[in-house]
Order: sequence, then structure tokens, then C-alpha cells
Amino acid sequence: MEYPLLRSSAELQSFLEKAELVNDTAQQIIKDFAMFGLSISFSGESTNAYKELHHQLIEQIEHLLRHSQSTLISVLYRIDLPEEELERGFKELPDYNQVEAMAHMIIVRELKKVLSRKFYK
Repeated sequence: MEYPLLRSSAELQSFLEKAELVNDTAQQIIKDFAMFGLSISFSGESTNAYKELHHQLIEQIEHLLRHSQSTLISVLYRIDLPEEELERGFKELPDYNQVEAMAHMIIVRELKKVLSRKFYK
């Protein structure tokens, strides 16, 4: 299920203000990255969650780009973030460099997973 509303930062922010969704999204990110031996942590502070997760994802992506691009591709596959969506995201997020945009798209994709599970629950 596609959530086009998540393209706007206002809509993303409205979801990220819901503590349960923030926690579930953070836990999904932690779980998906842990499958590849990558550590993401979350303080539980939902008001700063986006910045906290975005910063860590940027660090992990930069590390993987330097040391293991194949692992990065595997992570993106696990998260279900196809190359076409990445390319579209790079164009739609001109204020972000590619790594920042990728981190943002990971958060959005993980939030979509959480929302889909809740919707179909």
C-alpha cells in the first residue's frame, strides 16, 4: 500500500508526533539493520526521533558506502527500497545530499511498513 501523503514533510511530521508509531518505526529500523550486524539505537525520545535516527542512518550509510556497498544493497533490499524509488527520492529531496536523502527514505519506508501492519491488523 502506498502512502503518498508521506512525501510531504508536514504529513511525515504528523505521524512522527505519535509516540507509538515513532517507537515502532525505530524498532523496525533497529531490527532491519541488526540483521546485517549494524547498530542503530533509539533513546525513546519521540520529539527528537527523526533527527536521532536520521543522523545514525547517515553514519551507517556512509560507512557502508566506504567499506561494503554490497551490504548496503542488501539492507536496501531488506527494507524494500528499490533503486527506482531512490532515484525518485534524490530528485524530490533537492535540499539533501544523496546519503541524507537515502536515510530519509529509509525512515519513510520503515514508517510505511509500520502503518501497513497497523492498517491490516
